[in-house]
Amino acid sequence: METSTVRTNGSITLQPSMVREVWKQELADAVRDPAELCDLLDLDPAIAQKSKDAGRDFMFLVPRGFISRMQPGDPNDPLLLQVLPRLEELDDIPGFVSDPVGEQPARRGTGLIQKYHGRCLLLVTGGCAVHCRYCFRREFPYAESGASPASFVAAVNEIRADESIHEVILSGGDPLLIDDALLETLIRDIDSISHVRRLRIHTRIPVVLPSRITEQLLHILDTTRLTACVVIHANHAAELDSIVAGSIRRMSHVVRILLNQAVLLRGVNDTAESLIQLSERLLDIGVTPYYLHLLDPVRGASDFDVPEEIGVRLIEELRNRLSGYAVPRLAREHPGSPSKTWLA
Repeated sequence: METSTVRTNGSITLQPSMVREVWKQELADAVRDPAELCDLLDLDPAIAQKSKDAGRDFMFLVPRGFISRMQPGDPNDPLLLQVLPRLEELDDIPGFVSDPVGEQPARRGTGLIQKYHGRCLLLVTGGCAVHCRYCFRREFPYAESGASPASFVAAVNEIRADESIHEVILSGGDPLLIDDALLETLIRDIDSISHVRRLRIHTRIPVVLPSRITEQLLHILDTTRLTACVVIHANHAAELDSIVAGSIRRMSHVVRILLNQAVLLRGVNDTAESLIQLSERLLDIGVTPYYLHLLDPVRGASDFDVPEEIGVRLIEELRNRLSGYAVPRLAREHPGSPSKTWLA
């Protein structure tokens, strides 16, 4: 039996629910074995064996809806490359570390991270709906950080006590992985803090699990006094099929600001054509291209790295071929810096 979460007198309790929501069933049915993925895509079984060996340190997970957008028989499909473990993950490359953006010193306890003035990041959960192989938090110690519903009350109290915080960013893992009842309680509590003005949600779920964009979720975002901003994460136009577009357009009716942040990834989107197609597709569905991040040098992701000079050259070409609002800002995050560094 499924459960839903509610709060009674400040404590979190679980209530039984008779019907599993569609998105939860789709997540339960996600592919967790590289061999199954390779079989679904008619790929060489040798690829599957190498992937199993490579994925030993970072679990494999990908929803079937995302797989349906991949091209069968193509081992270089740009969506496949983002999720399929490769043996290069096991290489020990100098400069690629477990905490590439310096989050550990910025932890404030109870799941909170504050690196920048005026805003804090709340780790809602350590779970994701897809495990991207380049994830900069693939080694993040979620169990030690307090990234769980059990810490929400303390986190909200900490935000309430700090009047310098005007924006709260929900992150993870993926913050939309928790159910609507718990998310509503958290947002209502943040809403009650007078000095907080904006709520930002960083999520890949609208792209990889669009059924998660429920009517209740839209109601929650529509009824908060906070200015809501949702930052999705898509790296390639092929990720944004008609089903994803439909969910994002529905979200646009209640969310004032919809942005995308992408990561520049070797073999995935490191050409001007692929980035132009991504920007144009985002604008078609009502999302503004926001950041194009250079890869955070996390251990296990070196094979995705694209040199900075290539990123700068790509952005220059995009400026020559797109309207200004269609060109994302090329950025890199340096540990300890008071802001992201804009490179182009």
